[in-house]
Amino acid sequence: MKKLIKKAAIGMVAFFVVAASGPVFAAVGDQGVDWSKYNGGYGNFGYDHDKFAFSQVGGTYGGLFVDQATYSTQVASAIAQGKRAHTYIWYQVGGSQAIAKAALDRYLPKIQTPKNSIVALDYESGASGDKQANTDAILYGMRRVKAAGYTPMYYSYKPYTLANVNYKQIIKEFPNSLWIAAYPNYEVTPVPNYSFFPSMDGISVFQFTSTYVAGGLDGNVDLTGITDKGYEGGNATKPDTDTPATDDGKDANEVTPNEIQVGMTVTIKFSATNYSTGQAIPKWVKENSYKVLQKSGNKVLLDNIMSWVAASDVQALDTGGSNSTGNTQTHIVQSGDTLSGIASNWGTNWQELARQNSLSNSNMIYTGQVIRFRGGQSGATSRTYTVQSGDNLSSIAIRLGTTVQSLVSMNDISNPNLIYAGQTLQH
Repeated sequence: MKKLIKKAAIGMVAFFVVAASGPVFAAVGDQGVDWSKYNGGYGNFGYDHDKFAFSQVGGTYGGLFVDQATYSTQVASAIAQGKRAHTYIWYQVGGSQAIAKAALDRYLPKIQTPKNSIVALDYESGASGDKQANTDAILYGMRRVKAAGYTPMYYSYKPYTLANVNYKQIIKEFPNSLWIAAYPNYEVTPVPNYSFFPSMDGISVFQFTSTYVAGGLDGNVDLTGITDKGYEGGNATKPDTDTPATDDGKDANEVTPNEIQVGMTVTIKFSATNYSTGQAIPKWVKENSYKVLQKSGNKVLLDNIMSWVAASDVQALDTGGSNSTGNTQTHIVQSGDTLSGIASNWGTNWQELARQNSLSNSNMIYTGQVIRFRGGQSGATSRTYTVQSGDNLSSIAIRLGTTVQSLVSMNDISNPNLIYAGQTLQH
């Protein structure tokens, strides 16, 4: 959803006609964003007034499937911030209902947004030369989405749709189901420019920019209230149907400033004005997420920006708990710490910590460095490999999904060219 789309201008009248053509809910005129893996594990909103987010669960590229590892945490993050969370699937199926079926078979069971929430099919590349076959493949997918209990939408942009799809067939069966992108340039655009609104029937969501903020982010506006789907009374914290991601998000949404702990992921509220030092917080800082490295009284220290912020000025995006994030524990190196000592406290060994933190020299850790450990006891995480005749460290590293430097560090190898058959390596 990053294409630059140039459109001919139309009058404001067209917008009001389209907006009025569908049902009216409280969400009419709400703005929101859409995310893929490029927006990180927790996504990012552009402005305090944003009310919804679409997260990509994955998709097919002509039969090749690519899952989005960021999907569940993005959904939970949106819910944690009191937003309405929806889903989209990259739907490069051409005119093939067989590929469409495989895509829906794979991704419908992975949906984490609530029942009745939107599941949009992103059809912006890979169309076949058969316009009717393309349309049939899209309708097949939208019928599957509806049958699964979600609200189907079609995403694309006007020229591509007119060239490859009989879109009036779509809106005849699924009225007001179009999500259409149209924007003239890459200038930062915080509000819709209706001079570039795509004059098509059936549009419910208008993606008006791919540069919602500096650095890039898709900005959308809900024209009919369709993003209320799946949420009771428009309340984003109370989805109709519980799912693991929305449960996680609801739990995080309820975290109070006193309950913010080291290891949690947080975002700085748009209403926050200053760091604890009194220095103004730039807007771009509020668009990202951060790990809590330390907590002191009512202040928290955040990674990457390495700044102290009032706990009341941050919103938890997960409930990682003290010194942990899911199965990941963190430790901030203090003066006098050694990797062996840190490992001992967690019931593992220094080699495993070196591997997980990509430390090429286990003796070179520094005060303030964050050491992370994923997993439980060392027996569950420490693995061995027995060198075979003809092996070298490079081929072993590729086979094990690690690096030569990590193998050298974990096994105290002084000469990477001197390994022997039968030697046991930690990895």
